[in-house]
Amino acid sequence: MADETKKNNKRVRRKGAAEGSSTRARARRTPPKAEQPPPPSARTNGSGETFAPRLLTIYRGEVMPVLMREFGYSNAMMTPKLAKVTVNIGLGEALTNSGALDAATRDLTTITGQKPVVTKAKKSIANFRLRTGMSIGAMVTLRSARMWQFVDRLVNLALPRVRDFRGVPRDSFDGRGNYTLGIREQIVFPEIDYNLIDRLRGLQMTFVTTARTDEEARRLLELLGMPFARPGEVVGAR
Repeated sequence: MADETKKNNKRVRRKGAAEGSSTRARARRTPPKAEQPPPPSARTNGSGETFAPRLLTIYRGEVMPVLMREFGYSNAMMTPKLAKVTVNIGLGEALTNSGALDAATRDLTTITGQKPVVTKAKKSIANFRLRTGMSIGAMVTLRSARMWQFVDRLVNLALPRVRDFRGVPRDSFDGRGNYTLGIREQIVFPEIDYNLIDRLRGLQMTFVTTARTDEEARRLLELLGMPFARPGEVVGAR
């Protein structure tokens, strides 16, 4: 009886050891689960804590209640918001200056923090010596956190640096709630070092919103800090 008990104990120990080694082998073969990234509207600081862009916090806490009250929205989801911002530089000089495209791409990357894509001609124009497929500009499309951070820097840092600035045009809307703004010189952005640029270049920005009318979009941008000029006043940006 004692011998039988010893045999059973040995079998149990062998089985436990085999299961343990199998479990360790599976653990070595199974890669660790990747950590889920924070949502696009949030980023992490050095300590790993998530935070929302300052202007997004202002939009949620201050702008949305005002829009709901003024336009009578019954649901917060109906409130218009920024969907994306496109920033582009047209480069007619790229036809004769091969380094212009690299310089413009570098400036856009510095201003937006995102690598731009090169835009190409869609058709040939003989008078301008332009052929289909030639590089004629650079463009960046900003969404989520980078979009909110860019708009915050634009209205609070860049536009006040425009010479003789009296506001941006009030009527540069397309009838569907989207607003277009032009800047004559890229050096109004504090990220650009004047000593490192090859020449002054203008850039164009389009603010795409979910607003159904131009009036709603204008009020949205105004509450976000866009300094619209008073009617009839000469403005410093085009």
